[in-house]
Amino acid sequence: MANNKSSKKRIEIAERNRLRNRTYKSALRTLMKRCLTACSAYGQQPGEEAKAAVQASMSAAFSKIDKAVKVGVVHRNTGANQKSRLSVAVKRVLEPSAAGSTGA
Repeated sequence: MANNKSSKKRIEIAERNRLRNRTYKSALRTLMKRCLTACSAYGQQPGEEAKAAVQASMSAAFSKIDKAVKVGVVHRNTGANQKSRLSVAVKRVLEPSAAGSTGA
């Protein structure tokens, strides 16, 4: 256990940051999963409202990823990797002919 005032304060700060990071990461996972399920729903039943749902969920996930990187919850390379995964999934669903030819 902490013995002096500064170490007790560091423990409190670390706990506060841990809780903040946990909420950001949870929201990130939720928004990414929401985007991927919207993509699969659009793949099964294409339509204008499904396409709008895919794009709205992708923009919400991108915004949350950028905020998490800015705050320091996730590393910038991790954020870029997550955004890349989402954009590839969305592009594969919205433009199936163009996404299929880019694979090596």
